[in-house]
Amino acid sequence: MNRSIRAIAVLFALLVFVPARADVLVLIHGYMGSAASWETSGVGAVLAANGWAPAGVQAGIQYLPGPGQEAPNRYYTVELPSLAPLMIQADQLQLELQQIAGRHPGEPMILAAHSAGGVVARIVLVRGGAPGVRTLITIASPHLGTMQAVAALDATDSSGPFGFIKDFFGGSLYHTVKSSWGALLDLTPAAPGNLLFWLNRQPHPDIRYVSVLRTGPVGLGDELVPAFSQDMNNVPALRGRSERVTAAAGHALLPGDGEMLVRLMTEQGESAAGGAK
Repeated sequence: MNRSIRAIAVLFALLVFVPARADVLVLIHGYMGSAASWETSGVGAVLAANGWAPAGVQAGIQYLPGPGQEAPNRYYTVELPSLAPLMIQADQLQLELQQIAGRHPGEPMILAAHSAGGVVARIVLVRGGAPGVRTLITIASPHLGTMQAVAALDATDSSGPFGFIKDFFGGSLYHTVKSSWGALLDLTPAAPGNLLFWLNRQPHPDIRYVSVLRTGPVGLGDELVPAFSQDMNNVPALRGRSERVTAAAGHALLPGDGEMLVRLMTEQGESAAGGAK
C-alpha cells in the first residue's frame, strides 16, 4: 500500500512540476515592409513590456540572435522579399519557419502577419509547410484582394506611346512599385485563374484563425483594403472559422497592435490551461 501511495505521489509531482511549454511568436511583415516594421511601429516595445522577449531576426537561413532566445515567451521577426510574387515570399517564409521551429522543437508557434504577409502565411499553411503553427493572426490582410493593387498596376503601366514619360519622371517610389508587379498581381481581387482564387479554395489546417479588421473612420475598411477582404470568414475555405477583432484605424502597424496581440495570446493561454484541467 505504501509503495502504491509513493508511486502515485511521484506521478503527481511529475505532472505538477513539468514546465509548461513556451510559446514562439513569429511576426511577418507586409508589402514594402521589413522585419524592422514591427520595431519602428512600436509593436515590439509593447510586446517586450508584456513579457515577450525579442529572440532575433530570421532572414532566409541567416539568423541574427536577439536577447530573448531563452525567455519563456519570445518573438521572432522575419525578412521577406516583399516586392516579389507571393509564392516566392512563401518559399522564403516556409524556410524561415523551419529554421525557427528547429530551434524550438515541440513548442507551439503563433504567426502574426500584417497586410500581404497574412496571405503569404496562408500559402505556407495550405502547402503544409508549417506543421507546428497553432494560430494565425492577420492584421489588415487582403484575403480577397484589393482594388488598390489594380490601381497601382494601372498607374505604373508604361505601355503605349507615352509610357516612357512615366518611366522618366516617375521617381523612386514609382519605380519601386513598378518593380513589384508580381506581388501586385497576386493581390488583385480573387478571380478565376489568379492566386487568391486558388488559395481561398484550398483546405486550411485546423488551427485558430483571427482576423484583425482595420475598419477606418466609417467602418468600411482602411485606405488600402476593404474590411470584407480583411475578414477570413469571407474566404470560401474558412467560412465561420475565424475570430474577428475590429479597430477603427488605418492600414499601418500601431503600438496598439502589440497590446492586441498580447490580449489574444493571453486568451489562448488561458483557454489551453482550462482545457488541460
